[in-house]
Order: sequence, then structure tokens, then C-alpha cells
Amino acid sequence: MRTSFVFSEVITGLRRNVTMTIAMILTTAISLFLLGGGLLVVRTIDKMQANYQGKLEVSIVLTNDVSANDKDCAQQPCAGLRSELETTSGIDSVIFENRDKGYERFKQIFESQPELLKLARPEAIPATFRVKLADPERTDVIVQAFTGKPGVKSIDDQSKFLQRFFDALNGVRDFVLLMALIVGIASVLLISNTIQLSAFTRRTEVGIMRLVGATRWYTQLPFLIEAVVTGLVGALGGVALLAGLKAAFLGRVSGSLTESGIVPNIGYLDILVYAAPWMFLVAIMISAVTGYVTLRLYVRL
Repeated sequence: MRTSFVFSEVITGLRRNVTMTIAMILTTAISLFLLGGGLLVVRTIDKMQANYQGKLEVSIVLTNDVSANDKDCAQQPCAGLRSELETTSGIDSVIFENRDKGYERFKQIFESQPELLKLARPEAIPATFRVKLADPERTDVIVQAFTGKPGVKSIDDQSKFLQRFFDALNGVRDFVLLMALIVGIASVLLISNTIQLSAFTRRTEVGIMRLVGATRWYTQLPFLIEAVVTGLVGALGGVALLAGLKAAFLGRVSGSLTESGIVPNIGYLDILVYAAPWMFLVAIMISAVTGYVTLRLYVRL
């Protein structure tokens, strides 16, 4: 098999159907860009779960009278609650935070929002037990055991808030992957039509090659390579779109959240290592399989 001839046929086919080739590249790039975006959302969820797994707490908020009159948690019912918490199995640590400490914590969290700090007063911050569990998924044990006890105003379970946040991210992921599937189907149809059109325009050359003894595989190979090349260029375009989105949009929008540690940073390395390999692999598989099936079913070479 003459390699130079095969590649010359590939270049000829790409140039002859340049508009269809460009359309196929753009469609593939958009589809793989959406696929990469979905993968990065999954990466964000994984990082957040890893970051927060050991930091989740259950906050037992005490009533106003306890917060105001028992600064050191030395009286009942605060002392009794602390003793019961410390002896409950599955609890890793218990920290009592009075109003003053709670106000200092509040100021640290919202130091970038001076308008909000002006409105807050120490008297508005309740005393709180911050409870860390050995198993963060067993927060229901604390909620069931201490809800309604004397001195307890409410119990805040951080895992429920994070679960709602993760559910929202999962919804975004599912929507992006659904759009990637829809655009991917359009890309598959476009690849198939392009191959059929390319084979039709070169039917005379292919017929002559078959008459002089060329195998069917030899005549089909240039069309398969064309499909794979356009798929790879589309994948490269999808990676470039992800990098451009990161540079132009994500960096500015999530900058403060990333710096505060609320949302993990998704950098260019995540795009190259986590998303790009899957994008290139999917591009090769879709292009090659679509090209082969099209040639076998719809094109007689």
C-alpha cells in the first residue's frame, strides 16, 4: 500500500469538500466542548466532596437565654448538653463557641463585605456547639438525639446544604451532557453525509482503482482517515474552547469563591489531564465508527 497516495487522497478529499469539512469540525468541536464541560463539572463535584468530607460539621444553635447568660457553658442546660455530646458515640470533637467567638468568626467570614458587618451585632449571634463527626454521613444521629432538648434552638446540618448544592451541580452536568449528546448526534449525521458526498465526488477514481486490483479496504481507508482527522481537529477546537472559557469567564466569575476555598479551582491542568483525553478518545471513536458504518452500509466502493 502506497502511504503517500493514501494521504494525498485524504488531503484532496478535505480540500474538495472544504465547507462540509469546516461544518463537521465546528459541530464536533461544540459537541466535545459540551462533553468536556460536563466532565469538568464532575471534576468540581469530586474535588468539593474530597475537600469538605473532613470539614463537615453539625451546628447546635443554643437559645437566646443560654447564649446571653452562660458565656463559658458552665451552667445547665449548656453544661449538660456538652457532656452528653462528648459521650455520644460517633462524635469526633465538640467545640463550644459563645457569642463573642461567634461574632469574631462572622467578621472573618464576611470581612470583604463591610456593609454587612455594620449591620451585625454580637447580640445577634447565638452561642453554638460545633460538632464534627467521625462519619460525616451520620449527621442524622445528632439531629434525632438533640432536637427539642432544653437549651437547643435549632440544629444546622451542613451536609444538607452541600447536598442541595451538589444536586444543582448534577443538574447542570446532566443538562450539559444532554446537549453534548444532541449536538453529537448532529455531528455523527454530518460525518456520514460528508463521507457519502466525498465518495460520490470521487466515484470515478475509486472505480478505476478497483478495476486495476485495489482492495475495498484500500479504497475506503482515505475516507476513514478524513473522518478521524476532522474529528481530531474538532477535539482540538473543543479543548481550545474550554481553555478560552476558563481564561475569559470562569476565572473572573469564580475568583473570589476559589480564593475563599468555597469552590475548588479548576485549572488548565484539569482541562488537559482530565477532560482532553476523553474528548480526543470520543472524537476518534465516533469518527472512525461512523465512517466505517457509513462506508459499509451506504457506500459501495
